Amino acid sequence: MATDKQISRANVALLEDSIPEIIQHATEASAVLSLGRRLRDMAREQTTLRVMDAFPTAYWVTGDTGLKQTTEMSWDKVYLNAEELAVIVPVPENVIDDTDYDIWGEVRPRIAEAIGARIDAAILFGTNKPAGFPAGIVAGATSASHVVSLASLPSGGVDLYDGILGEGGTVSLVEADGYFVTGHVDHISMRAKYRGLRSTEGDLIFKQDVQGTSSYTLDGNPVMFPRNGAFDGAAALDICGDWSQLVYSIRKDVTFKLGTEAVIQDNAGNIVLNTFQQDALALRATFRMGWALPNPPTLLNANDATRYPFAVLTA
Repeated sequence: MATDKQISRANVALLEDSIPEIIQHATEASAVLSLGRRLRDMAREQTTLRVMDAFPTAYWVTGDTGLKQTTEMSWDKVYLNAEELAVIVPVPENVIDDTDYDIWGEVRPRIAEAIGARIDAAILFGTNKPAGFPAGIVAGATSASHVVSLASLPSGGVDLYDGILGEGGTVSLVEADGYFVTGHVDHISMRAKYRGLRSTEGDLIFKQDVQGTSSYTLDGNPVMFPRNGAFDGAAALDICGDWSQLVYSIRKDVTFKLGTEAVIQDNAGNIVLNTFQQDALALRATFRMGWALPNPPTLLNANDATRYPFAVLTA
């Protein structure tokens, strides 16, 4: 629903008479899109993927004249549905004219960051996901019983190493289905847990010394800690998996359009802002993409109900 939100004179008042630099956090891109496998751009609203559904089987032949058996292969379809993210940022023209800062230059990267956060939240946790998107990774892993709770471990959550890399840990659940883990996406609180993890002799496991910068890798695979606010620490602490199995396609990359003669309405049809009549500008950003997790049968697990290329560590 459109609401009466805009960058007003009060929002930019503190920019006046200050050093010409805005101190802010670096923008955070989508962790999911950086780890997943990008397909060629979508040519239309829906794209079809062909996925192997059954493997061929070979048979031993009995004797010199034994009959050779036949086999088959089959394929299934998986669909990528393009869904749209969009937002409009209105600003009165007088505010633009009276401000020395490049407001649009500050707004554009933050909009891109907000889009990345929505993507991560929808794909990882199913948060506010559109109808055309699959269930989130956490939901899929839970359905396949690919969840390890730290509290359920014999150590009562102390042995974090065992919960992820040990036998019965999240990585082993992915491997048992025929996939190799290629990366982790973690809640930011996990950084402190990794830094403090020690062996039985008291040696740091993930940090060689306290002077150097920590390199967060697990079994040689990178660990990402999104800071865009999308990661739900109550639902997961660590999400690991074979990220090449997560595929996405861009229907329309982030596009900005500045409107000077636009009418913005809410769902009830009420006019929220008339940019021409009220001397305002409106920056509209749109983005369209689709994603899928085909999850084809593997030689180690052909059961769709229990096979999944991701696993989740919870508290």
